[in-house]
Amino acid sequence: MPSLPSRKPDPCQNSLLNAFPKIVYERMLPYLELVPLPLGKVLYESGDTQLDVYFPTDSIVSLLYVMEDGASAEIAVVGNEGLVGISLFMGGGSVTNRAVVQSAGSCYRLPGKRIKEEFHRHGEMLELVLRYTQSLFTQMAQTAVCNRHHLIEQQLCRWLLLSMDRLTGDKLVMTQELIANMLGVRREGVTEAAGKLQKLGIIEYHRGHITVLDREKLERQCCECYAVVKTETDRLLPYSVGHAPSGG
Repeated sequence: MPSLPSRKPDPCQNSLLNAFPKIVYERMLPYLELVPLPLGKVLYESGDTQLDVYFPTDSIVSLLYVMEDGASAEIAVVGNEGLVGISLFMGGGSVTNRAVVQSAGSCYRLPGKRIKEEFHRHGEMLELVLRYTQSLFTQMAQTAVCNRHHLIEQQLCRWLLLSMDRLTGDKLVMTQELIANMLGVRREGVTEAAGKLQKLGIIEYHRGHITVLDREKLERQCCECYAVVKTETDRLLPYSVGHAPSGG
């Protein structure tokens, strides 16, 4: 029996797009291009000039800083709550980090000139994107503090919680090597931390598939960094997935 075709992702699965004023959303809609995002796909490299912005629907994109020797560390994650490509409208032009797909799925790509046009036409939309940018900066700052002062196990908990917030289920496909690259630590450290969480019955890890079994326990094992980011994001972005675009 042939398999049924998969449902095409809706742009409104991205909460930021969904929250744009209706008139803005309708002007943007013809220019939104659905793009598949396989695991590991690089959206841009350090030094690139930003031409487009990306609105993830069911994928997660990791923003990484890469050192000269190839070592890397994640500074933020972007999922269906926001967009990838803030440098395009912040005035910097080129970027200093790499954006790579952490969890496969799709996104909608929008030419940069289109979002810039809307900034000049609609102040409410501009304010919303700037609030999102502030929430992203909060995540970056807290990630830096967490990576410097907290245990690998706590960093892993924070990373898992931020990832789960941007997915619809409780499963994540990610190898320990990739997690180590994201956190900027040795793979052995991730293996030990994941093993502890699995023994506590918080997660199940098998061949690159992570399932969160007990979210409440995961939050209790985490440092305060996740709560700081979550509280500030909720304050700045009081929207949720699933509502039709509205506004004037």
